[in-house]
Amino acid sequence: MGLDIQSEIDIVKVASSKINEVDFENLTFGNVFTDHMLICDFKDGKWEKPIIKAYEPFLLDPSAKVFHYGQAIFEGMKAYKDDNDDVWLFRPEENLDRFNKSAVRMAMPEVPEFIFIDGLKEILKIDKEWVKKGVGNTLYIRPFMIATGTGVIAQPSSQYRFMIILSPAKAYYSGEVKVIIAEHYSRAANGGIGAAKAAGNYSAQFYPTQLAHDKGFQQIIWTDDATHTKLEEAGTMNVFFRIDNTLYTAPTSERILDGVTRKSIIDLAKREGIEVDVRPILVSELVEAAKNGSLKEIFGAGTAAVINPIIGFSCQDVYYELPQSENSVALDLKQKLTNIQHKLAEDTFSWTVKI
Repeated sequence: MGLDIQSEIDIVKVASSKINEVDFENLTFGNVFTDHMLICDFKDGKWEKPIIKAYEPFLLDPSAKVFHYGQAIFEGMKAYKDDNDDVWLFRPEENLDRFNKSAVRMAMPEVPEFIFIDGLKEILKIDKEWVKKGVGNTLYIRPFMIATGTGVIAQPSSQYRFMIILSPAKAYYSGEVKVIIAEHYSRAANGGIGAAKAAGNYSAQFYPTQLAHDKGFQQIIWTDDATHTKLEEAGTMNVFFRIDNTLYTAPTSERILDGVTRKSIIDLAKREGIEVDVRPILVSELVEAAKNGSLKEIFGAGTAAVINPIIGFSCQDVYYELPQSENSVALDLKQKLTNIQHKLAEDTFSWTVKI
């Protein structure tokens, strides 16, 4: 944007890095954070000057509205380092756009591009050494915003805090994943906040997911709230179904998150000559495909996991095992997408952005 970063963002670097204390080969997802964080407060109807400073706790008043009325949104992104030690982002403008749509839906102020994108680039330059080379090594990026205004009256806050924190990461999910198709609980409803990346969406999933764990399943495939006949998402990810040689996925809606990985998978599949059908998929269709052998693959798609294959599903207490595929479309698309992200393959879509 042609701005002088030093004059637009206050930067206070740590005296010494904690990077040498970190075992990068044995990371637990989301538990280790880099040296710095970005903070920008919204007060008196405007955004203040952002600051990049040491990662550390901060104080909030007990009556801060985030605690009482749940005004909290976030994004999930990643940074990648190529073999030349250059750091890249993947479609960051999509995350900014979705973040601000979430903000509008939650009656929160939109974050300017300068603070979100330029601030993110600057903190990545400072903590560049935390991004490790090699496929599977990433720096997970968590932009988020909370209501910091005080008082327990039920109305939107007048003050907010936008932040970016960074966490080195390896693979998010591992092992075999079996799912239950939801028959009672719902992730979201028409007219609700399902399409926003609001914190409350995720906390509402914890209890039904815990029930699934108790039955030996790792996740839930969510269905529509009204009839529980339409397949929507898998856990915290968008979901794809390969029936014969066609990939099916539900259209985005008020209930379904507009996933960046989802739309990238759709474009990549089409480039590879794979037929993609974006439409509502019925539970009955999936069960019938499993019975007649035309159901080949199910997989979740999201930033953290990229693509997570599902080996089987339970519907009305009947378990359906998927066939083992020697030519997995899911794993092939995952490799092609991660190769683009790590600059190991040509980015024909211009998705990657150099820091």
